[in-house]
Amino acid sequence: MATDLPILSERTRRVLATLVREHIETGEPVASQALVRRGGFGLSSATIRNVLAQLEELGYLRQPHTSAGRVPTDLGYRSYVDLLLKRPRTSRSAALAEAQVLEQIANIHDTDAETVLSTVPHMLARASHAVAFALMPESATAAFNRIEFVPLGAGRVLVIVVARTSQVTHKVVELDAEFGAIELEQAANYLNTEFAGHPLAEVRKEILERLSQERVLYDRILARALRLARTSLDGVGVSRPLFVEGTSSLVDEVSEPYSGITLSALGTLVRMIEEKHRLVHLLTEYIDAPGLTVVIGNEHPDPTLRQFSLVASTYSDGDFSGTVGLIGPLRMQYSRAIPMVDHVAVTVSRLLSHGVRMPHPADS
Repeated sequence: MATDLPILSERTRRVLATLVREHIETGEPVASQALVRRGGFGLSSATIRNVLAQLEELGYLRQPHTSAGRVPTDLGYRSYVDLLLKRPRTSRSAALAEAQVLEQIANIHDTDAETVLSTVPHMLARASHAVAFALMPESATAAFNRIEFVPLGAGRVLVIVVARTSQVTHKVVELDAEFGAIELEQAANYLNTEFAGHPLAEVRKEILERLSQERVLYDRILARALRLARTSLDGVGVSRPLFVEGTSSLVDEVSEPYSGITLSALGTLVRMIEEKHRLVHLLTEYIDAPGLTVVIGNEHPDPTLRQFSLVASTYSDGDFSGTVGLIGPLRMQYSRAIPMVDHVAVTVSRLLSHGVRMPHPADS
């Protein structure tokens, strides 16, 4: 999510990066004297002040008070993050995060992908003091494997939908007409033969198309099977499991004078996390490419997230992909968060590709 930034000299970029690092560490506006002491630029305080004034004019910095130092804007953070993204992503914290994932699942019997991914947010949240999440692959809940119908009497049928490589969904539907056990078995056999392995969205579309065909109108069993499937599959497989931890860590950030997070924004994020489907929708909206994504402040398409930064990376088992990541303040520890998230995603990909299975329907 990099933007077209004004071209800065090497010296100016170094000054900006040092100021951003200092502000992230201290949470306070950074004065020119601090940069002279810490930067190692070999420049006078007056020269540093001129550089800071230029950066403020270009929109990279702002000065909260006339007598204070300066703090980064979203643009300043973006410039700093872009520098980090160009570097090799290796760090002790990333290696530690990877080791913690392996340690947490090492003693779990019969580990599957859902178990692995449910451990990731706990570890990431603890290591980063930010909100951590892991989003299951969409296709793990969106591909049809088989369907079963169990008559309950009085026009009620228990529908069991098994999604390919994922969980089992149970649903009770009420029908206008009574179905016998044999009819239900015939309907299930037809649907399983016709649609096994197809994406659920595609199955729903095909069922609607077939219901309008003349052949179906003259085949009572076929018509009943399709009508039953249409009712049964409504709303099944549209959600993606999302594991989230660490929301409480942002409460402390609100009290920080330059966190940029208001109580209102925090409340909105908490509600979004509680509802989950809203957060899943947002993540799916703009994390649509493989690899690492960093979204800072005003770069978020949703205004409710513009007081936060997001660092996320995709993982894959070779067929399906999902996302792990962090949501935190603009003053996030990007130098730790970026390699940590990236390495964890690589670790999860390796585990899913070699030895860790996706959840099996019989487990649910």
